[in-house]
Formats: sequence, structure tokens, C-alpha cells
Amino acid sequence: MTVTLADVAARARVSPATVSRVLNGNYPVAASTRERVLRAVDELDYVLNGPASSLAAATSDLVGILVNDIADPFFGILAGAAQTAIGEGASGRAGGEKLAVVCNTGGSPERELTYLTLLQRQRAAAVVLTGGAPEDPDHLTAMAAKLGRLADAGTTVVLCGRPPVSGGAVTATLAFDNRGGGRRLTEHLIGLGHRRIGYVAGPTGRTTTRHRLEGHRAALEAATAAYAGGAGAAGSVPEDQERLTIHGLYDRRSGYDATLELLRRDPGLTAIVAANDTVALGACAALRDLGLRIPEDVSVAGFDDLPFSVDAVPALTTVRLPLHEAGVRAGRLAMGREAPPPGGIATIGAELMARTSTAPPRKD
Repeated sequence: MTVTLADVAARARVSPATVSRVLNGNYPVAASTRERVLRAVDELDYVLNGPASSLAAATSDLVGILVNDIADPFFGILAGAAQTAIGEGASGRAGGEKLAVVCNTGGSPERELTYLTLLQRQRAAAVVLTGGAPEDPDHLTAMAAKLGRLADAGTTVVLCGRPPVSGGAVTATLAFDNRGGGRRLTEHLIGLGHRRIGYVAGPTGRTTTRHRLEGHRAALEAATAAYAGGAGAAGSVPEDQERLTIHGLYDRRSGYDATLELLRRDPGLTAIVAANDTVALGACAALRDLGLRIPEDVSVAGFDDLPFSVDAVPALTTVRLPLHEAGVRAGRLAMGREAPPPGGIATIGAELMARTSTAPPRKD
């Protein structure tokens, strides 16, 4: 049910005129009254329509693309590809052109909801949400409700590189196979003979972090079970994975610092898996500063196959996610130029790219 200005006034115990004055900011209102009105607006999730307020069932020419960090190539590629696809076939003036706006959340759940509210006020034609989702239950509940309101207002909602959301508000979900990619990457290292493997994970409380780590640990657990039933303890994978896992941001500094700490915890590590390619570059830098060679002394692997990965020295073993293709598909889905996948959800595969930053461990 649509929340009205009168509903806000009743909740705040003021007149509708007072609510209007607070929201328009064109008339002095006591601070305590203003605070009461704004609290009621938040509690009721009241949305004051923007330029299209007179067209109750219409959407605007605006499309929102939400990213965690536009400076991160992962999100830059997704957003750029989606924006290009959104503009496909438009001829400019009166030709169906859409204004695609990239909203940088900084990974903040609160900022994510704020941007969605702003896009709702502007009656955005579509919203594309990219990357992993926060896993806080309260945020998930608020997100499902917010996306439901957007869909009810006629906004197309597409998730790209993000797990499905409960409810029927999302038009299409393109989810990356982060678990499968994480498992294949670690299986590759185990196949080369590595047994002492450190892991630099992303931030806690985010789906991408958890899924990639789950894939990594699934490979270790399977190998441990296989060795226990066959090769014996001498070839087994260590079980103290909590000690050999360090969480941090998805940036170079995190990879650098975490690698130093992992080697302090276990100087005998022969391989390090990083949550993404940028983190892996930080790990490589730390190893070089310690006088260690890659891959002769320690192998390093990343995730995403960002453009610089193949040009790194040595070239980075990683997992390729088809970011550009996924972004293009998300943009076309947002514009209704492509039919949603069966059931509204498609899983996008992850491909192992074995390069020269990984090799069998030294035999001393």
C-alpha cells in the first residue's frame, strides 16, 4: 500500500502542511518537529515523488547502476558494459535514450538503501545492482521490501554478480559461480602438489567473500578426505584453515599485509590464494619484498581475471568471470531487450586460467 503524506503527518503528530514544509525546506520549522517528521518518513519509507510526481504510473528516463567501488576494475567493467548496453539502439533526441547513473555505495548497506530510495523518488525505469550483497538479516529484509516497492512502481530490477533476493521483485538475476570457481582454483594448486595453502579472504559479511571461501575449503576438505583414505597423513592437507585464512578489503594493501601475517603464522606456506586479482598483486609485492620468488618459492593465485592479470610478472593464475558479457546482458535485461532466464535466475560459469604464477612446490 502506498504511504501518503497524511500517513506521515499522523505518525509524526503534525499537520500535512508541516510535513510538506519540512520536506520542501522552504519554511522554518522547529528542530524537534523536523526531527519527528523525518523519523516518520524513515519509519514509513515515505517517498516524495520527483519530477514525475504528476504521472503516477510512469517511469522516467533514468537508470541506476549500483556498484561497491567504481575504482575497482571489477565494478568498472560491469558498470561500463551495462551502461553501453542500456544505450544500444537509441538515437539520441526523442529516440528512447536513457540516462544511466552509476551510484557508488562504498560497500555501505545504508548507502545502498539510500540510493535505491533516491532512484525510487525519480521513478527510475530500471535499477541494476552489481557485486556481492551484505548478509546482515535486517538489511536483507529492508532490501527485499525496497526492491518490492520499486517493482510495484514499474521499475525493472536486475541483479548482476549477486545472489537472488527473496520475493518476486527482481526481473532477472545473473549470479556468478563463485563457489565453483574457488573450488577449481584450489583443486589446481592441490593437483600441483601444494599442501600448505594460505587464503586472503575479502570482508566478512558479504556473499562473494563467503562463497569463494566456501569453494576453497570444499576443495581442501575433499583432498583431506581423499588422502586420509589413500595416500595417508604424509600427503594430507592441513585442517587449521581458520589460522591460515585472513580477512580484509578487496585491495592491494590488504593482500600485502595479510601475506606477511600468513607467513608469520606458517613460514612453510607454499601457496597463497587471494580473494581477487588486486589482492593477489599485493600478495606478490609482499613476497618480493621478503626476497621470495614467484612461483619457485610461493605460488600465488587470484580471482576475476581482471585485464592486468595476464600482464603481471609472472602472469597471474586466476579464475575468469565474464564481467563484460555479464554487464552487457544485465543492461539488455534492464531495458527489456533480452528475455529473463528461466525462473529469472542464471548462473554464470567461472573458468580457471592457469598461468605462470603457480607451479609445483620446491622439493628441498
